[in-house]
Amino acid sequence: MTRIYFNDVVMRDGLQIEANFVPTDDKVKLVDELSECGFAKIEVTSFTSPKAIPMLRDAEEVMGRIKRVPGVEYTVLVPNLRGAERAFESKADEFNLVMSTSETHNLANLRMGREKSFAGLAEVIKYVDGRTPINVSLSTCFGCPMEGEVPQAVVEKFAQRFADLGVRGLTICDTTGMANPEQVKKMSDELQKRFPNLQLTLHFHNTRGMGLANVLAAVQSGIVRFDGSLGGLGGCPYAPGASGNISSEDAIHMLDAMGYDTGMNIPKLLQLAKELPRIVGHEVPGQVAKAGSTYTLHPEPSYVDELRRAQ
Repeated sequence: MTRIYFNDVVMRDGLQIEANFVPTDDKVKLVDELSECGFAKIEVTSFTSPKAIPMLRDAEEVMGRIKRVPGVEYTVLVPNLRGAERAFESKADEFNLVMSTSETHNLANLRMGREKSFAGLAEVIKYVDGRTPINVSLSTCFGCPMEGEVPQAVVEKFAQRFADLGVRGLTICDTTGMANPEQVKKMSDELQKRFPNLQLTLHFHNTRGMGLANVLAAVQSGIVRFDGSLGGLGGCPYAPGASGNISSEDAIHMLDAMGYDTGMNIPKLLQLAKELPRIVGHEVPGQVAKAGSTYTLHPEPSYVDELRRAQ
């Protein structure tokens, strides 16, 4: 059966909009525990200005203290040249660059137009010069809450421009949970046809309850790499109504139950998801950690036992 690879983004995408600062010790411990679950990648932090995202102001310390497990890639978000310089010192395994395919969302999120963003990221790619693999995450590929539809041709155009610059991978992001399975299938089919040598990853949000359906549509189209967030934590701070990412454990549990090889230690992952509310100070959306795996049998109620004896 097909091998599926997951990148957990809770440390960056999940934590970045949390109101209460998560202590550095807790972050390091959480990364170390995620590293033992079987993820292909973990997005550990962002080398954005600490003023912009105070939650991640300890990026250097976290990267310096985590225990790196062989086979796991530790990736970081890099917004610009200064971020790339800092990221090099952290010895990250991959740099993740971000821009939006929607002009309005890019202005709201990055305070600049798409062409200016592209030019800035092209400078970063030139500066890195192949020393560290680069992934580019394209936001709002399936729709923008301010503009509406983002034509697939626009997504393909930016994908081609970054492919021409020699990036290793592209992440196609449903930043606001507007995608539907048919749209996902169409996008997945075309991108795999056009970019057979790129590492393609799909990033879904569960804003409208279609996150796992979209994962399944992508898998059935041949996509084997996905972003997910422990507990379903996160959401875009610049997109109205955009709730959290898909829950890593919910998506992995679904695919495992269907017979796909996820390479994950699901009991360990579920235990970690149960601990997340204590770390962030509130409940999280993930469902399987609350209900238990479908492989977990619960003791029968006492009245059922009585009925059995009465028969």
